[in-house]
Amino acid sequence: MGCMMLQIGDQFDHFIIQSHLAQGGMSDIYGAYNLLTGQQVAVKIPSPSLVGDPGQYERFQRELQIINTLNHPAIQRGLGSGHFDRTPYLVTTWIQGRSLREIIDEQAPMEAGQAIELAKKIGEGLAYCHTQGIIHRDIKPENILVTPQGQPVILDFGLAMSKGSRRVTYANLTAVAGTPEYMAPEQIEGQRGDQRTDIYALGAVLYEMLSGSPPYQGDSSYAVMNQHLHGALPRLDQVQPSVTPQLAAVVTRALQRQPGERYPDMAAMLAALENPDTADLALLERAGRREAGRRRPMPDWLRIVVICGLVMAALVALGVLAQFLRG
Repeated sequence: MGCMMLQIGDQFDHFIIQSHLAQGGMSDIYGAYNLLTGQQVAVKIPSPSLVGDPGQYERFQRELQIINTLNHPAIQRGLGSGHFDRTPYLVTTWIQGRSLREIIDEQAPMEAGQAIELAKKIGEGLAYCHTQGIIHRDIKPENILVTPQGQPVILDFGLAMSKGSRRVTYANLTAVAGTPEYMAPEQIEGQRGDQRTDIYALGAVLYEMLSGSPPYQGDSSYAVMNQHLHGALPRLDQVQPSVTPQLAAVVTRALQRQPGERYPDMAAMLAALENPDTADLALLERAGRREAGRRRPMPDWLRIVVICGLVMAALVALGVLAQFLRG
């Protein structure tokens, strides 16, 4: 059962599968009916490639422990966990809503007031997490549902870190885990990160809501990550002229490459979103001027990947040339 995609109507343990809600690199999430309680719930099951990974059970247990400690309107609640046919699973509350990804794809560039209101509510949920010693580390539009009442709900604490928790290594994963478009530079470098890592990700999500595109783009995940480390941040008020320079400066501070130059905590970012007119406009000019002198070095793992890619490309080119000469 754990090595195949579940279909609507299938029974998985004491759950009847009703819908396939989401699929990621590490898990599938299904809407289901709990035969024991009569509740509609969400069931999270690891992807087939990760079934049997010794760290998978610990990852699921850690995620359950984290979400069970959190109680906030912007956080999805955990209901329990179990095993079925050697497959671990998590059960969470059912959230009636639409993915922020879907909303962005339909509506972005969004009106500034709407984007700010969503970002503030997401930030309030993250601020609450931070007071509990939890860093989410994978904030992105796909991990946020928005209810019909306009309340965003943060999902998927699979990469979250709690204070004092040890690092867990999973099969088929590098030391770097996250989504390239929203990853802070320190996260790309393999560091654990702190609350400023979530501030960076929220800044990237807000940038995309306001402009229609994430701040950094590229032809591959590695190209995007390299942009986070070395690229110049396109000025938001120039990418989307309807955005005021003041609001652009707020987002720019959240997206500073050095953690110490971002907002010190989520409360400070929320205050800036509440009063963007107080933003430091000089930051927009400074951010462009200092890129050349303040670039972070490329992490060793990314340098190795790039070198291997170049070597492989050279070998392919030599093979094509040899074939041509023989012909």
